[in-house]
Amino acid sequence: MTESLTFASPLTLNNGVTIKNRFFKSAMSEQLSTKALLPAPSLAVLYRAWAQGGVGLIVTGNVMISPDALGEPRQVVLERGADLAPFEACAKAGTENGAHVWMQLNHPGKQIPKILNKKPVAPSAIPLGGGLEKIFNTPRALLTQEVDTIITRFAESAALAKQAGFTGVQVHGAHGYLVSQFLSPRHNQRTDKWGGSAENRMRFVLELYKAIRKAVGDDYPVGFKLNSADFMKDGFSDNESMAVVEALAAVGVNLIEISGGTYESPEMMGRDNKAPVKESTQRREAYFLEYAEKVRSRIDTTLVVTGGFRSGPAMNAALRSGATDMIGVARPLAVYPDLPNRLLNDHEYTVSVKRPTTGIKIIDLASALDIAWFEQQMHRIGNGKPVKANLSPIRAAVGSLITTGVHALQKRRA
Repeated sequence: MTESLTFASPLTLNNGVTIKNRFFKSAMSEQLSTKALLPAPSLAVLYRAWAQGGVGLIVTGNVMISPDALGEPRQVVLERGADLAPFEACAKAGTENGAHVWMQLNHPGKQIPKILNKKPVAPSAIPLGGGLEKIFNTPRALLTQEVDTIITRFAESAALAKQAGFTGVQVHGAHGYLVSQFLSPRHNQRTDKWGGSAENRMRFVLELYKAIRKAVGDDYPVGFKLNSADFMKDGFSDNESMAVVEALAAVGVNLIEISGGTYESPEMMGRDNKAPVKESTQRREAYFLEYAEKVRSRIDTTLVVTGGFRSGPAMNAALRSGATDMIGVARPLAVYPDLPNRLLNDHEYTVSVKRPTTGIKIIDLASALDIAWFEQQMHRIGNGKPVKANLSPIRAAVGSLITTGVHALQKRRA
């Protein structure tokens, strides 16, 4: 317990880089690229709003390493030969007011809607289950040399992010995307050095980190977002997750963000419609705090817990317990971009963000309303408009359709 620690306290990473406070803006789906898959001007405006709103560390939405590996339409891509000017504008805006802005790098693996890629790749040729096979095609198993190429692409994108002025990078290794697929015994059934044993399934993560570290240097912050578990009986377990966390800590990763779930079991989307949880868990608010406490007993690397935090007292209690070093917040910042400033001015402040619904489940699912409503708020911020907290869920669904066209009807996840 550290009684004096609050979300206003600065944080120094294990490479000596200091972040001004403990507010961590976790990645969200933004849908703000140009037709060329470069950052739209509104994206820089959005990052500026969060920086001026008091966030200590902003993590961008998914930036993909290849244009043929989009998890959603209108995602930003950073690859060799890309025009860096719009990325530089985003980095400049995101570092205003003393904030850090890290680029989240990702490859979706098999989690590419059919409309975007007819033959996605994955560690093994295993389709998604639970009805998702109707939306996502069965993938082709990656060839050995293709695995090496993907690792190289991640490293190239990281180097370009540094060149553009981003103050760090985060690899998305959670939520069932490619990195998560390599770690999962459910989705990785390879018989070469990249699969089989837990040690082999971990190899992709470690080689990815090594390649990125070589590309950006020893002092540049590199973080990973990892699942605490897949929440599926034959998936990535919490014990396996802890082994990966320990391995990344041992090689020097600078920050680990804890999340959980996949498209097949979307625990990361919240618990509004799930079975009641223990009263003690409700009081603590965060979804993955108990797991983080177990991890903290094993490593000293900076930890971030994202999901569920809504009140100042719960945030400060989590920090003082030592279970997390930063407070990860996502959806509330799409509605209250100045939330950190509000909390810094009033440590008792509590924000309420309800899950949007049209009242008709099939419409909510078809329009990906749980994502689209918050995207529309971010689009308003990016266009210099005030947030509309009473935005009609129906209008959000229609707005999503207008923004992304027929692709908006595909299953989506942040």
